[in-house]
Amino acid sequence: MENHKSLIWPQAIVVAILALCGAFGIGLLLPVNPKMSEAQTKQALDSKDLTAKTGTQQRIEKFKAMMLTSWQEQAKAKGISYNLPSHYQGATIEQAKLSPGQKVIALTFDDGPWPKSTAQILDILKENNIKATFFQIGQNLKNYPDLSKRVVAEGHVLGNHTWHHWYHYLNPQAAAFEIESTTNLIYQTTGVKTNLFRPPGGVMRNGVVDYAKHKNYAIIMWSDDSVDYSRPSVAKLVRTVMKEAKPGGIILMHDGGGNRSHTVEALPEIISNLRKQGYSFVTIPELLELQDKDQALAAAKKQVQNKDQNTTTDKKPTQSPDQNTTTDKKPVQSPDQNTTTDKKQ
Repeated sequence: MENHKSLIWPQAIVVAILALCGAFGIGLLLPVNPKMSEAQTKQALDSKDLTAKTGTQQRIEKFKAMMLTSWQEQAKAKGISYNLPSHYQGATIEQAKLSPGQKVIALTFDDGPWPKSTAQILDILKENNIKATFFQIGQNLKNYPDLSKRVVAEGHVLGNHTWHHWYHYLNPQAAAFEIESTTNLIYQTTGVKTNLFRPPGGVMRNGVVDYAKHKNYAIIMWSDDSVDYSRPSVAKLVRTVMKEAKPGGIILMHDGGGNRSHTVEALPEIISNLRKQGYSFVTIPELLELQDKDQALAAAKKQVQNKDQNTTTDKKPTQSPDQNTTTDKKPVQSPDQNTTTDKKQ
């Protein structure tokens, strides 16, 4: 019995080995599809690559958001302000009065922020190292806050363009809402305090400007209207701007409120043409600061001239001793002349 059991174990081992060999042989005989294997590998690699790219993009966006938030907090802490000097508060400004040699001009954009076109205009300004002034609508700022943050982060100036961009008459309460709600949101979003105001459509008598003046906003109008809101051809838009360009001028264009593709297309050409004519570009606060410096210099020169004139007027002409002697001398007559005169006829 024991001998019989001892024979069973070697036979079982042999059977197991044969089964393993059979399975291995069948595996070798099965057809292998190399293309399927490559496709699966490629798909796996593409999936990993996509995941990596997505993760990188998410990290970049997160970093940008952190930077904008940090900048906003710093702006609030520093209290960045575009408040103009008191003599501009409540005043209406269409252009700066500069000396002929001061070839500077200000680009301004209304009705933003606006998806696509505001970012495109910012890209063009950045490429050309130009700072501009953006008059923004409150409800658009509410919808696209990141664009406003970018405007400020890239060194541009923000102004108030009301909350709704309405033209009709507004009572004092409605006017207050239109202006103060926008100013407050500009500060909450970007940390910027501004007293620059531009009335929608340039309408001066619907109650909004009266309120703005009462609250010491500077009313910023324009001297050069591109009329881009009517979507003229790019060539006509460029001609219109160039025709009215002048030193100290304020150019009106739009980055929002509708399709601004023509404005975006015309802007590089406008910049190029103005630079060829010797112009440099400034923001509204910079433009008015230049006006103040120019006027102060002119006043100083005039004061010097008046002083010189007064000094010249006060001086009396000095006569030489010979002139005084000659003037004081009486004519001397000869004896013959006296004798002749005394003779009776």
